[in-house]
Amino acid sequence: MHSDNDTPVQTRVQGRVGWITLHRPRQLNALNDAVMDALGAALKAFDADDAIGAIAITGSAKAFAAGADIDAMADWSYMDVVQRDFITRNWETIRQVRKPVLAAVAGYAMGGGCELALACDIVVAAESARFALPEIKLAMLPGAGGTQRLPRAIGKAKAMDMCLSARMLDAQEADRYGLVSRVVPDAELLERTQALAAQIADYSLPALMAVKASVNRAWEGSLTEGIAFERQALYARFASVDAHEGMHAFLEKRPPGFTHR
Repeated sequence: MHSDNDTPVQTRVQGRVGWITLHRPRQLNALNDAVMDALGAALKAFDADDAIGAIAITGSAKAFAAGADIDAMADWSYMDVVQRDFITRNWETIRQVRKPVLAAVAGYAMGGGCELALACDIVVAAESARFALPEIKLAMLPGAGGTQRLPRAIGKAKAMDMCLSARMLDAQEADRYGLVSRVVPDAELLERTQALAAQIADYSLPALMAVKASVNRAWEGSLTEGIAFERQALYARFASVDAHEGMHAFLEKRPPGFTHR
């Protein structure tokens, strides 16, 4: 699944981790239709691959992704975006992915780049990472989930500040506010993300998918509905080979041998 240099994303496999690298260096990985189509295809391919347990998305040392491609959309009309199902058609593909998705973010995660990070399950930020939703400067708004995911992640007050003033957060602020999962030195970003993704990928995949679906239910719905969903997800674990293996391995003080069944 290796890609050529002229393709907008590059993929590689490291153990049970599938890596997707955004690759438009001259445009600081600005996210256009070609990038999002390729990203969606790579995500779906890894999601369908039994040998992959977790997926990691990264950009370059300078930019995770510096927003959507303004050059492409400067002259679009209302009907242009309606008819091409703008954003919904290919930005939402990540929501279909059932395996854990990690973002390894260095440099700029601006606009659509910040929104892509917000759509991932875990965000590992390098110390150089910078997050902003500056669409207001263009008389636009964050339209790839930014106005919805950001307040859920960091609360209304901070989200309003970022969306209305285009305020940029550094990695430490983003960590303090709950926008990222952890902060690591730039030189260790890929290595530390790989270690985390590999640790996750070694756990039972059906259990990982159940956890991800349950946490997302909390993020999107009411507590009562979420508790009911979680309870059914827990009950379903008792139909799983891995859950019995995990519990018996614990009792027998040995490492579990998960078969992802």
